[in-house]
Amino acid sequence: MFEKSLYDLIRGLRSHKGNEKEYIQNCLKECRSEIRSQDLDLKATALLKLIYLEMFGHDMSWASFNVLEVMASPKYHQKRVGYLGAIQSFRPDTEVLMLATNLLKKDLTAASTTTIALPIVTLPHVITPSLALSVLQDILPRLSHTSPAIRKKTIVTLYRLALVYPETLRAAWPKIKERLMDRSEDSSVTAAIVNVICELGWRRPHDFLALAPRLFELLVDSGNNWLAIKLIKLFATLTPLEPRLVRKLLPPLTEIIQTTPAMSLLYECINGIIQGGILGSGDDTSGKEEIASLCVNKLRSMIMVDGDPNLKYVALLAFNKIVDTHPWLVAQQEDVILECIDSADISIRIKALDLVQGMVSNDNLVSIVSRLMRQLKLSSTIDRKNGVNTSGSNPGDSDDDDLERTINPAQRTTEQMPPLPDDYRVDVINRILNMCSQNNYTHLNDFEWYIDILTQLVRIAPTPRKMNDVETLPIAGRLDPGDISEKIGNELRNVAVKVQAVRGACLQAAEIISTQLKNDTPMGHSLNSGVLGPAAWVIGEYAAELEAPEDSLGLLLQLIPRITSPEPLAATLQAAMKVFSLTAGNQLTRWSAEHKSKILLLMARIVHTFEVLTLHPNLEVQERAVEFTELLKLTAEAASAQDASTELVHQDTPLLLTQAIPSLFIGWELKSVAAGAQKNVPLPESLDLDEPINPNLNFLLASAESMAIPADEADEFDAYYYQRPPPTSITSEPAIARLADERHDAVGSYQQPTEESYLDADIVARRKLERIEKNRDDPFYIQETASIHRSSTPIHSILQNSNGPDLDVDSIPIMELDLDKLSAGVSHAPTKLSKPSRSRPRQQIVIAADENLGSSGQSTPKNDSENDSGSLASKAARARRLKQSVLGVDSTNIGRLTLEGGTDSGAYDPEAQQREEAEMAQAMKEVERLRLEMQRANERIQVAQGVDAAGTIVKKKKKTTGKTKKKATTLTEETTGESIVEGAKATKGKKKKAKVAAIDNGTVDAQVEGAEPSVIKPKKKKAKPPVEIE
Repeated sequence: MFEKSLYDLIRGLRSHKGNEKEYIQNCLKECRSEIRSQDLDLKATALLKLIYLEMFGHDMSWASFNVLEVMASPKYHQKRVGYLGAIQSFRPDTEVLMLATNLLKKDLTAASTTTIALPIVTLPHVITPSLALSVLQDILPRLSHTSPAIRKKTIVTLYRLALVYPETLRAAWPKIKERLMDRSEDSSVTAAIVNVICELGWRRPHDFLALAPRLFELLVDSGNNWLAIKLIKLFATLTPLEPRLVRKLLPPLTEIIQTTPAMSLLYECINGIIQGGILGSGDDTSGKEEIASLCVNKLRSMIMVDGDPNLKYVALLAFNKIVDTHPWLVAQQEDVILECIDSADISIRIKALDLVQGMVSNDNLVSIVSRLMRQLKLSSTIDRKNGVNTSGSNPGDSDDDDLERTINPAQRTTEQMPPLPDDYRVDVINRILNMCSQNNYTHLNDFEWYIDILTQLVRIAPTPRKMNDVETLPIAGRLDPGDISEKIGNELRNVAVKVQAVRGACLQAAEIISTQLKNDTPMGHSLNSGVLGPAAWVIGEYAAELEAPEDSLGLLLQLIPRITSPEPLAATLQAAMKVFSLTAGNQLTRWSAEHKSKILLLMARIVHTFEVLTLHPNLEVQERAVEFTELLKLTAEAASAQDASTELVHQDTPLLLTQAIPSLFIGWELKSVAAGAQKNVPLPESLDLDEPINPNLNFLLASAESMAIPADEADEFDAYYYQRPPPTSITSEPAIARLADERHDAVGSYQQPTEESYLDADIVARRKLERIEKNRDDPFYIQETASIHRSSTPIHSILQNSNGPDLDVDSIPIMELDLDKLSAGVSHAPTKLSKPSRSRPRQQIVIAADENLGSSGQSTPKNDSENDSGSLASKAARARRLKQSVLGVDSTNIGRLTLEGGTDSGAYDPEAQQREEAEMAQAMKEVERLRLEMQRANERIQVAQGVDAAGTIVKKKKKTTGKTKKKATTLTEETTGESIVEGAKATKGKKKKAKVAAIDNGTVDAQVEGAEPSVIKPKKKKAKPPVEIE
């Protein structure tokens, strides 16, 4: 009977296209019957076909016992098929695996090399802990086999056994180490050992540190690139344990980088240097900078290879690791890295973005951001063009248009560039904001440029998506949490809060952004941009710096009906009231009839806008709308009742306009608070956030839902709040009609030619006008021709007005002037040289730091000496210099800080602490004064001549005369029966040496019996003879 072979199965499968499933099922039936045959050749052929079909997903675990039968065949070609079936179908939980243990042990000890290789290759796929314990003693002798192929396969198999049975490594490691140290070993066996050591090295690198000399020898002498890659990876795990390896590895690694033509070895060598910490090692700095520069140059060449995006990607990966230790070297490759930002591969763009964000500095911030902005603007321009072309394209366009589009290759390349996905645009904008605001705007020098960047980012930011697409509920729709425009607005608000010098520019940018959004959105469509909330907050918070508050108020009132999101709407309501309080609360404005009518009309317009929002579903918006509406109605009544001022009678502006409403928004200036400041505030012990405010809250809510008010019981309250008043014939011109439509032509600037590529024309024109105005008085600034003609000198204007425009200045004759003749006989008086006009110094930018609670610091300053008299005073002075604000208290009192208003004994009181510190300083001064007095008294006692028992005091005169000396000598000679006690030597004085003074203990007339002589030290001054005084 003719049976199908494997080749017949493959040919039949190819010939049954479209009907493969049925054909395979028939083949499986044939294989089931064939594999039960007693003929081993037929059984092996059926098993081979089952292995082929198993690779298509058809299970063959049911034939496990048949696989074991083929494995036991004495013929090699059948045994090989059986072992292949075991590799393909056996699993650790296969039941017949325990029956194969003896077969594996038998084949491991076979005489044939090919037979031994079969179980060695199969064991890694079917190994279990019990099987590893059984075959370990049989596989270890294979490490000394005469065939290098058997030794190589045995080493790899032992590694797989060690993963499931760790005791394998303990028993096999001595022989593996012996094979590695053998310099006559085959290179394939050495490569296998290095591969195993590399795989085990990252788990336990300490165990292989002793092999470093042999591994270094292999790295230097071996010419195998694959072996060198493994050795470099292994040394990357060993160098942190042995820093001396860095000095040893630098020469061979440098040689490999300089000479190898293989890109894989080059990258792995650079990667191993980075991961091994060789670039960041501080032990050997001689070759560290050299190899770092070499690595950067090689990576630059890898990026510049055209047509291989893989090399660019791995080079950017290495750059991202080098930038941590050598950012200045990576920054030098800015041109090549920025080219990768425009790559067609999105993964290369992402890695390039990661790299430029890490290497940003003061010098390259503008160039990096300009490049990213150019990419975003170009992408948005392409999207707009594609949208226009798609909607306006006609199938009958002429061939001339196609020819024009084909002639310009640059335009064709730009149009064919694939559009950037919105996720990528959002990522780029996030990175721009992070780079500019990094470390509290450390790298940012020009804040006006940054404000223009924020304005441009709002225009090119992706359109936010709603969380729900239900068009029938526009009010309840919320913006996507990933709306990048809101983050741009928050950044504009942060700049306005922190940098006071550019608040005017921030206000102007907020007005431009709001106006742009209002004009670009068609009528009848809602405004969903998240930038509206922060922009309105800036306008309202710093309304005092607005150039035209009335126009700004009109803009806000036009935005309010079109905003659907609750957060921006609430912020816009608040901003509108702040601007109104500034406009109407000026006490210097005369309360005239015109001003009164203007204020009344303005309040009527605000009330008309706010009343629609009194029933808004959002509680915050509803509360603000109701409060402001009622307040303005009350104010309107007061203003209507107040008569206008005339020429004879002066009337004051209503206090509601000048004091009440402005007092709601005037207070402390808001400052930025650090993100972690709230965590440092201790939680009051009596505060329980889980406790309900009202225990009967559920009952109240249930009763409110079931409460029904009859329609006939409507009273004044219902009529006042829910019935719309009759319309009045008040017509007011919208504020937008009073705005002048100023259009500025975009003129190129030679100083910053790149601004036109990433900023819109109106922003470029405004920046140019501001630059011309700022540099108008600068003599070193070369102005354009048009600006020179506009700013003509007075004498030039006089000549033009007197003689007309036909005056030719060049035709005026020039007279020769001899200054030597004119100066003869004329006294040369010194003339005062006028000082050249100096340009205004650039305004210093001060960036406010975030307010934070102090959470660190030394609680007690260290003292160098305990006897330092000024230590406590300096300590008190340092304590007084600490800021005692609400958000910046001394860190020593953080634990005692409480937010409760009661007079707790443990509460922190800054005034009491200041009083205690003042009392302590005063007490220390008093103690120091008493100590000095006691020291002086002690010195006077030491220099005195002595004090006897009767109280006689020996005193010295200020000046010694000749008579005194003579009298003292006579008294000394007449003294009998008394010994003369010599005085002790005095201590050394500041200017003169002390002398020894002999003191007489008594005379004939004034000697007290029993008085003992006393020896004391004289004063530090010149010694003088004593004079006895009773």
